[in-house]
Amino acid sequence: MKKFIHNIVNNLKLNVKIRMYFAGIILQFCIVFIMLFTNMLKYNREYNQIVESATTASSFSIDFKSDFDYKMYRIIIGSEPFTEADPYGDIRDAELIAVGLKNAARTSSNKDRAHGIQKYLNNLWKHVSKIETNLKETGHYDENISILDNDIRVLTSLIQDSILEYIYYDTLEMENVRAEMEEQTVRTMELSVILLFVMVGGALFFSVIISNSISNPIKKLSDITNQVAKGDLLVRSDIQSGAEVKILSDSLNIMIEKLSNLIETVKIEQTNLREAELKLLQAQINPHFLYNTLDTIIWLAESDKKSEVVEMVGSLSHYFRTSLSKGNDMIALADEELHVRSYLQIQQFRYKDILDYEINIPGDIKNCLVPKITLQPLVENALYHGIKNKRGKGKITITGREEGEFIVLTVTDNGLGMLPERLYQVVNGLKKIDDKKEKDFYGLYNVNERIELYYGSNFGLKIRSLYQEGTEVDVCIPLSC
Repeated sequence: MKKFIHNIVNNLKLNVKIRMYFAGIILQFCIVFIMLFTNMLKYNREYNQIVESATTASSFSIDFKSDFDYKMYRIIIGSEPFTEADPYGDIRDAELIAVGLKNAARTSSNKDRAHGIQKYLNNLWKHVSKIETNLKETGHYDENISILDNDIRVLTSLIQDSILEYIYYDTLEMENVRAEMEEQTVRTMELSVILLFVMVGGALFFSVIISNSISNPIKKLSDITNQVAKGDLLVRSDIQSGAEVKILSDSLNIMIEKLSNLIETVKIEQTNLREAELKLLQAQINPHFLYNTLDTIIWLAESDKKSEVVEMVGSLSHYFRTSLSKGNDMIALADEELHVRSYLQIQQFRYKDILDYEINIPGDIKNCLVPKITLQPLVENALYHGIKNKRGKGKITITGREEGEFIVLTVTDNGLGMLPERLYQVVNGLKKIDDKKEKDFYGLYNVNERIELYYGSNFGLKIRSLYQEGTEVDVCIPLSC
């Protein structure tokens, strides 16, 4: 029998197994609960009626008689105008309470008492109305005092006594209900103890079967995940029992497959990043740039300009030292600034008549890390495609700023600028470039590609340009100090 039940349970979904287990327990509790609830509902209804009745009665002011009698006395002697005192309002409030008492009463005697209160209030209204009529005339003081003493005071006493009797008998009824509830609760608890032993036995039986059907497949999955954690991406799960555990097993196999593919993708991206960095480094060791620089140094040496030669060689040394940067991919912004400053110093020797530059990077962000060789390709692009193609002297400005959690580096030139169609070609080419376009703005593309590989597609270059006015390139990267 146990084996038969085990086979059936083993092929059910996990949530069905748990529901079956709890359903068996809940079903047994429901039997006890229904019994308790039925009795409690019965007595609670009766109890609530009594409480409602008592609450309504207690809302009637205990000082109704003294307050109302005193108010009428002040009206009769002229200390308070009838309209301001408004005794009819007090009677109306009392009538509403009387109606509530009549509706909430559980016994016929209390209904009669509530009905009697209504009659007293009707008579009280008539006597108050008589006093109101007399007040509009003169010479009825003695008659009004008589009505107050012989009628109104008697009626308010009767109303007050009726309310107190109503509350008293309601309290007695409440005690009877309480005693019945206590007796019924004892009988129900005795039955509950018997059912408790039955429930415990059933729960233990089903818990063993259901827990094993859940824990065993999960243990197998745990073993698989441990193997994956150790680096074995060839392992696969073959659990067939348990509907949801089987789905979990299949999902684990898919996850392992995707993880393997992801690792391969990361390897490819790392390879692409290294290739981009290598190409950029090769671009830094541009033979034409090196030859031209060395020619300039020779010319300065022949002209016996020793200080310029020292400065030129120093700039070239700083330029290549930062390019290599001991193999580090990320360098401080201060080092990146030194690298681009060295490049500009070298180029200014050659293009002194057409090139000015300015670098303004705040000191509080100079320790932040940036990908190496980020600014120099942008400056080179500004020089060769902007400044050189413009008549007269041009200027390249490099600025840096902190914007929240980001650093924005901007390279601006007042060179030739770009036509709208050329700007469109460059901006779209940064995202997908072919071999023909690569020759035109490979430096920009390489910088943008490396930033995206480091930080994601949300970061990179933003280009703005107006023909005959100049170009501005923003580099946006996360703040990392």
